[in-house]
Amino acid sequence: MKKESKQFEPLIFSAIGVGAMFLILVAGYVISGVAKVRLDFTQEKLYTLSPGTKAILGKLDTPVEIRFYCTQDTKEMPVPLKTYAQRVEDLLNELKKVAGDKIEIKKFDPKPDTDAEDSARLDGLEGQMVGLNDKIYLGLAVSQLDAKAAIPFLSPEREKLLEYDLARAITRVTNTAKPVVGVMTPLPVMGEFNPMMMRMGQMQRQEPWVFVSELKRDFEVKQVEMTVEEIPSEVKVLVVVHPKGITDKAQYAIDQFLLKGGKLVAFLDPFSLVDSRNTPPGMNQFQASAQSGSTLDKLLKGWGIEFDQNKVVADMNFITRINRNGRSESAPAFLTMTHEGLNTDDVVTSQIDSVWIPFTGAFTGTPADGLKQTVLLRSTKASQLVDRFMAEFSGDQTVKDFANSGKEQALAVRLTGKFKTVFPDGKPKDAAAEKPDEKKEGEKKDEKPADSSLKEATSEGVVILVGDSDLLFDQFSVQIQEFFGQRIIVPRNGNLNLVQNIVEQLAGDSNLIGVRSRATMNRPFTLVRQMQAQAEDRYRNKIKDLEKSLSDTQTRLNELQKSKEGNQRFILSPEQQAEINNFKAKQAEANRELRKERRNLRRDIDSLENRLKWVNIAGMPFLVAVSGVSLALIKRKRTAAK
Repeated sequence: MKKESKQFEPLIFSAIGVGAMFLILVAGYVISGVAKVRLDFTQEKLYTLSPGTKAILGKLDTPVEIRFYCTQDTKEMPVPLKTYAQRVEDLLNELKKVAGDKIEIKKFDPKPDTDAEDSARLDGLEGQMVGLNDKIYLGLAVSQLDAKAAIPFLSPEREKLLEYDLARAITRVTNTAKPVVGVMTPLPVMGEFNPMMMRMGQMQRQEPWVFVSELKRDFEVKQVEMTVEEIPSEVKVLVVVHPKGITDKAQYAIDQFLLKGGKLVAFLDPFSLVDSRNTPPGMNQFQASAQSGSTLDKLLKGWGIEFDQNKVVADMNFITRINRNGRSESAPAFLTMTHEGLNTDDVVTSQIDSVWIPFTGAFTGTPADGLKQTVLLRSTKASQLVDRFMAEFSGDQTVKDFANSGKEQALAVRLTGKFKTVFPDGKPKDAAAEKPDEKKEGEKKDEKPADSSLKEATSEGVVILVGDSDLLFDQFSVQIQEFFGQRIIVPRNGNLNLVQNIVEQLAGDSNLIGVRSRATMNRPFTLVRQMQAQAEDRYRNKIKDLEKSLSDTQTRLNELQKSKEGNQRFILSPEQQAEINNFKAKQAEANRELRKERRNLRRDIDSLENRLKWVNIAGMPFLVAVSGVSLALIKRKRTAAK
């Protein structure tokens, strides 16, 4: 009997162990469901509240109510939206956990003809039609006292922006006074008619650019005319976009605005793609391109900064493939910037890792006394300043003629310190006013009015200069999609984040910067980019050698042709035929080497991708298997030792 009982002991203990494990798993599931415990294993901690959100919640002194409207009927609610609704609810619970009694969450199921549906409509939410008769709700409203902000529809397309949208909604109801942001530009960013674009039959009003619409959600945006002689006193931050043809008086107004404590953000441009498209009647493309640059010449000179309107930056590490006339072409002056070009130590750019900058200029020079410069965006050392006409019309030629400068170029900089006026003589005069009036004999000349302009700021100011303005254009910054009748804005890159980070740092709640910047985090294959850049260098050298050989051969042929008599000019001599055969042989050899380089590059890239796939697919199971075998071996040794 003892032997039989010993035989069944392993089975009994195994059954008990399995049962205990089952109970532990069930208990863990129940506890996690009640406690809403979430584990975040992502590198960027995308599913953990950011420090910015926690700081915003920590400043709450009055309770904030969040009303979450979600259709619970699984037959009406599509599965993807149902899954996304659960993730929204999880995030709301995270907010509640951090804020405690300062956040109150109410959940509603807005069925037809119910109080919940009436409440949703009062909060500005409208149901989205699914099928012919079914209507679903997935949105929320945030309120504090009399202030209210709504997100009418929570689109899964903006999942990465969900935390930011919630944090911004909370900020909007807690900070009801919006700072005023002025926008000065000749471009139609505000959505109004642009005189340069008016054509017969083309009078339709344009939508505002997305960056303006986004700024309006947090600030009061006011347009400032290009001919202004004084910046309105209520403007806290002035955003200047492509100041083409700006007058000295307008620059003087900016100068005085800065000395009074205002903050300036200027997007300059050596070549504005948007402006060049707005070609007025009678002007060809080349003329429009020649006049599409912009700068703040007087101000930059006074600050010790230089900006060449005739040069753009080409960078082989940030090269972009674009479609031109139906074919793909390399565009080294159209920069797809990764973290290598961003200042990771600055709050504005630390969490942005992808920016598109087409045909940007560079800032050089040494800041004036009392000013400190911080570079926010920069090229790599594999860059060069190239003529903007060449970069615009022939990207392949730019690649072919590329000469590595070996130094980084500053593409966006911040100047801080006590600014001094760049107009020491006061407000610039009109050309007509500069001529002295002729006075009749005996008449007294008017006394010169006293100069009331400021000469130096009383406190430290901030100026941010960016070498491109096209990065703000919708085509280069966002994707606009229609989802259940709603206009959904999805960032293509960090361009929109960049301008919002800058303005918010100067005018708004800087805690929102870290929340939003996580929305466009991606992991570009920088190693692949470097491999391609190295291969491009090899290609360029081989192509140059081939073209030199062609040029030498053509010169030799011309010399041989001149030495022949007139009646033999159209007959190839043996020397000419030998030169041609020699060139063809060199050309064939060069083509073989180029094909070999391309094959090697493709092979290396494929090998790298395959290694990454195997690591991602088989790495974790392999580690689990190794761990299991190791534990089994250790256990066996311990058992054998007993």
